[in-house]
Amino acid sequence: PAFRARTTRGEIALEDYRGRWVLLFSHPADFTPVCTSEFLAFARAQPQFEALDCALLALSVDGLFSHLAWIRDIHDRFGVRIGFPIIEDPSMAIARGYGMVGEAATDSSTTRVTYVIDPQGIVRAMSWYPMHVGRSVAELLRLVSALQAADAEGAATPQGWQPGEPMLEPVPLDADAALSATFDKDEAWYYRWRRT
Repeated sequence: PAFRARTTRGEIALEDYRGRWVLLFSHPADFTPVCTSEFLAFARAQPQFEALDCALLALSVDGLFSHLAWIRDIHDRFGVRIGFPIIEDPSMAIARGYGMVGEAATDSSTTRVTYVIDPQGIVRAMSWYPMHVGRSVAELLRLVSALQAADAEGAATPQGWQPGEPMLEPVPLDADAALSATFDKDEAWYYRWRRT
């Protein structure tokens, strides 16, 4: 869903990011241990996301002044500057629109939901983590890289794929293509490595 909101980087609209990849992620609350560990990792990885033309957008139901106090404290205590916007959502309108907090939730804490949104505004991947388990920022970087590579190459990425590693051919979608597919002895018509 489209939204416009106040953030630690001024007012933004999701539409402002059309044409870029976006990693939109929620966190349960400011000044919490797991969220702090994630924000430190996201801030350190922000140049890598930017190199993929992927913007980071964080969200919680905390207000703007709580966000500002928290990122100031992170800077003062850990020497890390949070350079990406943190969206305030005290009405929970954005969080509810994205399923980050349920209609029947007993409190306003969002879960750790992450959406990868492509340049056309389409959600291409999503993940949910419980409040007490942190995300892997390295895996989210790999995920964005894999989505971009699969799009660019018209291929698939195997488990754990990293940039520069071999990719897989798409599965043939009709009987003639499946029967005519060529493959090595350690492959199958549905499991073929892309030859360069």
